Amino acid sequence: MNRWLVTGAGGMLGQDVVASLERDGETVLALTRRDLDITDQAAVTATVLGCRPDIVVNCAAWTAVDEAEAHEDEALEVNGRGARLVAAACAEGGARLIHISTDYVFAGDARRPYGEHDRCGPRTAYGRTKLAGEQAVTELLPGAGYTLRTAWLYGAHGPNFVRTMIALERDREVVDVVDDQRGQPTWAVDVAGQVIALARSGAPAGVYHATSSGETTWFGFAQEIFRLLGADSARVRPVTSGASPRPAPRPAYSVLGHGAWASAGIKPIPGWRLRLRQGLHAVAAA
Repeated sequence: MNRWLVTGAGGMLGQDVVASLERDGETVLALTRRDLDITDQAAVTATVLGCRPDIVVNCAAWTAVDEAEAHEDEALEVNGRGARLVAAACAEGGARLIHISTDYVFAGDARRPYGEHDRCGPRTAYGRTKLAGEQAVTELLPGAGYTLRTAWLYGAHGPNFVRTMIALERDREVVDVVDDQRGQPTWAVDVAGQVIALARSGAPAGVYHATSSGETTWFGFAQEIFRLLGADSARVRPVTSGASPRPAPRPAYSVLGHGAWASAGIKPIPGWRLRLRQGLHAVAAA
């Protein structure tokens, strides 16, 4: 059994990571933002060295993509410097670190799934700050740092696309959804499972892509949600990204490849439609 420490334990993914670990009987210290500010060097160092975890999962992050455009320095403080402080404490304390990152580190203009070692080129403030965190983990923990990139995440905790579509299906006759952005809808419970599988595998440090298999557009995602709800999927209408511009441009292509899992002998997350059937029920019941 390992001793685990989870930062950002109050967030959507953090809550599922903690719940999954507890179900497995692991010893876990779950720290929310109120419990531990990862930008506080003294607090981070004291916490990691004090509890001596075997594995730290860093789920703490600035995730407000649009707000980061106007507040990049503040986002960098959390996503870049905060990740560096956690990595430094892990290096000093001899812990392995599993750091959660994002598809936004890529430019989003590819025509095939991004590989784990493809060139990054973020086009948003959020992406740049998350890439800074990845680079800190690689630099400070070359043999004990793992970066898990995920995307299009949904779950039972907090706001997300699935929860929004459930509400809109109930409240509106038709719903317009973007059909020119492609990605991989991913259930937070599945990412938690990959975190645990990776920690137990003895796999080499490095970058892994924790997204569902397959791909779709937001429009296709919404249609499947409506279908699973027993609603008429024709009530979902496709629109272009230009119909609802945002401060931070969304990647047109966010499909991530899963080659590193095969090399590590770990199965990737199954197809997004299969996992949505169970994930939708969890979100609706929450």
